[in-house]
Amino acid sequence: MTKQNQLGYFSLSRRWLLGLIALTSVLCYSPRAQAAEWVVLKYRFLRERVSVPELTTFVQTGELSRSLRVYLKLAKKEPAELRRTLTQEVKVNPTFLYQALKTPVGDGMLDQVSQVIHTPNNRANRESLRGALVSSALPDGNITLIETLQNYPTPEVHVEGERLVEVMQNISKVLGRLPLPRS
Repeated sequence: MTKQNQLGYFSLSRRWLLGLIALTSVLCYSPRAQAAEWVVLKYRFLRERVSVPELTTFVQTGELSRSLRVYLKLAKKEPAELRRTLTQEVKVNPTFLYQALKTPVGDGMLDQVSQVIHTPNNRANRESLRGALVSSALPDGNITLIETLQNYPTPEVHVEGERLVEVMQNISKVLGRLPLPRS
């Protein structure tokens, strides 16, 4: 191996190691933010506040609460479509995800997704979404919308339902291009 190749290898290794250290420090050493307790679903003029445990039960069992059933009926949305959207998996490497979301392209993607999934006051959307996505990816290298909502670091998260399927498809396309963890 030439000296120049060795320097390039060490530079790449150092960047990867620094990224891993940064990810670990953010996730392990900072105080854990409160996770979302409520999701405000919006379709056109309709708006419903649903608890995260209520959505989690729906995802796990397929059973709708009375309020969610009425809301989906008024919104003319099929429960199966919502359940599919909430459980659609995107495989990612958590370390690469964290690094990619800290780039200008990652910021742009976060800004687009934050138009659909955002904080109640529309502040710190990018940071909140970045944290929720990385937290969702860490345990198993998969991201789902329900996990992202469960890990959202504000007590309430707003979801623009009309664009939800579209944004999940875009997330899947973009994040699906990231390298996967090696087994």
